[in-house]
Amino acid sequence: MIKKKLSLIISFNKTVDAMAFEEYCLKHNVNGRLIPLPKEISAGCGLAWKCEVDEKAIIEKALSEASINYDKMSEIFI
Repeated sequence: MIKKKLSLIISFNKTVDAMAFEEYCLKHNVNGRLIPLPKEISAGCGLAWKCEVDEKAIIEKALSEASINYDKMSEIFI
């Protein structure tokens, strides 16, 4: 059985925002990746950004700099 790990999950209301954030992160070497939205979180679109919890300040800065709208940030075990 795979052990679950605490992760930071950013959910988005629109797929276009999730994809724009992925593009921004790839260009700016921000850690993380797009994943299907975990069932523990409800949001308007089916994608979420997953990264390490200790990356929260970097992610908040990236979202602000890229002017990306997001639904919420959650720390969950996945």
